[in-house]
Amino acid sequence: MYNVFIDGKEGTTGLQIFDRLGGRKDINLITLPEERRKDVSARKECINAADIVFLCLPDDAAREAVALAENPSVRIIDASTAHRTDPDWVYGFPEISPERRKEIASGRRVANPGCHATGFISLVAPLVKGGFLSPDYPFVAHSVTGYSGAGKKTIAVYESGDRDKELDSPRQYALGLKHKHLPEMVKECGLSHNPIFNPIICDFYCGMCVTVPVYTRLMTKKATVDAIREYLAEYYSTQNFVKIVPENEIPTYLAANSLAGTNYLNIYVSGNDEQILLASVFDNLGKGASGAAVQNMNIMLGLNETTSLI
Repeated sequence: MYNVFIDGKEGTTGLQIFDRLGGRKDINLITLPEERRKDVSARKECINAADIVFLCLPDDAAREAVALAENPSVRIIDASTAHRTDPDWVYGFPEISPERRKEIASGRRVANPGCHATGFISLVAPLVKGGFLSPDYPFVAHSVTGYSGAGKKTIAVYESGDRDKELDSPRQYALGLKHKHLPEMVKECGLSHNPIFNPIICDFYCGMCVTVPVYTRLMTKKATVDAIREYLAEYYSTQNFVKIVPENEIPTYLAANSLAGTNYLNIYVSGNDEQILLASVFDNLGKGASGAAVQNMNIMLGLNETTSLI
């Protein structure tokens, strides 16, 4: 039996983790009564009594929580942005390489990836690593996401009966091109500069589709659409949650919410001889947040990574 504490259980990611772990017989969830959930001494006691601590907090609060961990055996998975590029933390994307999976398995401090970053990295990192695209390629990425990833306040606005009519439409944001997921995208893909990143929030609860268009004439190693698809299929061939969709299964319309409620990530490779379109579809609350966190916990505890995940 493993003791697990979720610091910040009341937020969207924390609640999702709680729900995913709630029925497990191998997990004892340490909880605090509502009136003590912001009590620092009570939180400190829970943190140091746990085998695994999930931090589902704002960045500054996550850093403060890490400082409360005095028991050297406590292992932490941070769902915030605070430690994703910290060299002392392991970036929790096990599918990116066998070496990364081993680092997560033995890690004491694991930073859970951001949702937009998960989609981008899954497409770009293998192609840079394989020499198809150079680190200084002028990447552009578009990400369509459900509103759940924006937090409880935004969820309440979208689900309000008297909301503004503009919420019926997709809305672009981060117009200053300084999205908080960019540093981890650059670091994990080994890029020399930020991609142009265009996130779009839409009127559906959860799901995400990240697309990256590529000019074949700018590729370092020339390859056809089929060759790229085959390369990615081989790259992810041993993974449980990442699938490369065969050409004959690519739909006419790619729905961002098609994997809602799961921890799967589907990659689509389409286009033509001059332009290739890479796309990843997954649940921003699943593989993009809580599902990935539970997957990382399973790996850290030496369990089957698919436990309590679909």
